[in-house]
Amino acid sequence: MVFSSTIFLFFFLPLTILGYRLLKESYRIYFLLLASLFFYAWGEPAYILIMLLSIAINYLFGRAIHAAGSRVRGVLLAAGIFANLGILYYFKYLNFTLSAFNLFFGTNFAGRSIVMPIGISFFTFQGMSYIIDLYRGKVELQKNPALMAFYISFFPQLIAGPIVRYTDIERQIYSRNEGIEQFVRGSRRFIVGLAKKVLIANTMGYTVDLIFANPPTTHSPAIAWLGLVCYNFQIYFDFSGYSDMAIGLGKMFGFDFKENFDYPYISKTITEFWRRWHISLSSWFKDYVYIPLGGNRRGNVYVNLFIVFFITGLWHGAQFSFIVWGLWHGCFLIAERLLHIREAKPGAPAILRYILTMLIVMVGWVFFRAEGLQSALKYLGIMFGMIKSENVGYTLGYYLTPNTIAVLILAVFASTPIAKLHIFKQRQNPVFRYVPTVLSLLLFFLSVVFVVSSSYNPFIYFRF
Repeated sequence: MVFSSTIFLFFFLPLTILGYRLLKESYRIYFLLLASLFFYAWGEPAYILIMLLSIAINYLFGRAIHAAGSRVRGVLLAAGIFANLGILYYFKYLNFTLSAFNLFFGTNFAGRSIVMPIGISFFTFQGMSYIIDLYRGKVELQKNPALMAFYISFFPQLIAGPIVRYTDIERQIYSRNEGIEQFVRGSRRFIVGLAKKVLIANTMGYTVDLIFANPPTTHSPAIAWLGLVCYNFQIYFDFSGYSDMAIGLGKMFGFDFKENFDYPYISKTITEFWRRWHISLSSWFKDYVYIPLGGNRRGNVYVNLFIVFFITGLWHGAQFSFIVWGLWHGCFLIAERLLHIREAKPGAPAILRYILTMLIVMVGWVFFRAEGLQSALKYLGIMFGMIKSENVGYTLGYYLTPNTIAVLILAVFASTPIAKLHIFKQRQNPVFRYVPTVLSLLLFFLSVVFVVSSSYNPFIYFRF
């Protein structure tokens, strides 16, 4: 079940809100747990057992770490991390390891028929953050297994993030703001995310899929660039749209999740981009991988960055192209640190720094989207004129329809903070008091029309 589906919008969400509001406060959290388990089981009931296993592992290791003496706590933490990563490795990386081994050593190990559970990368990292923070003394032991299950399985952030740490919602599990104003703010935020996903990301994704479905050499450079520009907006509005919906849903039930995107496409350096893009993942790797490796203070900072972005690429998918994408960003982060240009300081004109940053980001997206490393390299070759196009079947106009042009223009404006102009915040002004409500209702109506009338609703997170 995805947020932008009719079953979620018209059945699951209304019934969940109704049931939550009708119950006594002491029962509400347990109702949300049952609703979350149902939400996850709807799409793949067999894999609910994998998530329950993850919950049990982190609950039991948490209790063991809390009760153990100082000499064995570190061993228990390592075992807990190993157990979490072992599950993730089996479902996400076993076949990749076998194929890589066959490639490098000429062997012929057969892969297994494994279907990756949706959201396993997200809820695995959430579980590990709990036992690590418990070991560090940053959180209290959760003795109630049901509340531990709720933390890992809460449906808004379950399948697409943001990665919510136990420290973020530890107190909110027991006491939170469930007032009408919080609910209204959450509803508006959910609608904004839904509109991003349905109106922009899906429209861009349709064009992207048309272009990337054909061999790269059958495109002209202009078509290849169009496909990349559209994907540049598709992935941003898909990711940030789902994060907005998750944050909004959390608020509707009284929870405050941290922001996950902060207009990354206005960045003027790659360092700034990673402070604005997928913030929950960036901060997770910083706190649980980069700093333990030594961060800026111990060891070789460049090696530490290289390792972190190798893992970042691998986290996104079990393909060499994802690893290349991660290392692509890692190399530029290292270069900015070496050249002392990590901050957008005066020097080169701001527009040039922005263009260079976006070019680096967009080239990286080719590795992210293409079906394999070889296909990505051919696509880049067409884009930059290093490979000659052959048997071009369509003109640019075939893909660049009026609808695509209109949504591209909308995407450019929506990816900047222009929508947060101060004038729209002047709610005491009678002229603008009802603007947010009217815009939200209009966006919701348009989004529902698109959801009902279109069968195209891709789910990017199947790959993660």
